[in-house]
Amino acid sequence: MRYTVRIPNRKADAMSERYPVTVEVICRFVDEQSNLATDQYVFAYHITITNQADVPVQLLTRHWIITDMHGAVQEVRGDGVVGEQPRLQPGQSFEYTSGVTLKTPAGTMQGSYGLVTMDGEAFSTPIPEFRLLLPRVLH
Repeated sequence: MRYTVRIPNRKADAMSERYPVTVEVICRFVDEQSNLATDQYVFAYHITITNQADVPVQLLTRHWIITDMHGAVQEVRGDGVVGEQPRLQPGQSFEYTSGVTLKTPAGTMQGSYGLVTMDGEAFSTPIPEFRLLLPRVLH
């Protein structure tokens, strides 16, 4: 299953409005790495982060809240994404692919990226909730 969610930076944070960043998410269920008999459901997500601001920015941190369909929550915090802290010029994008394993066939992810301008102004870009779904689980 693939679907795309384009998420503009819409939160009321004055800094994030001043330095808009967009996030595009493409999710898929990874059947070949999953084991339904042992409740191991693997999902891959491909992220494209685009700097819509007029100044360069750098992604420093990530925060994910991952919730399965029973309400169990995993929180992930860390530096950068996939071992990088990319710098993005105005109009430039950075793409990466990562994954998550759930114990249920459906769940959600949401979170934020912590960024900084090259002048040292820190701000956060929220990532609104998106779904992780095993095909044919929800109609």
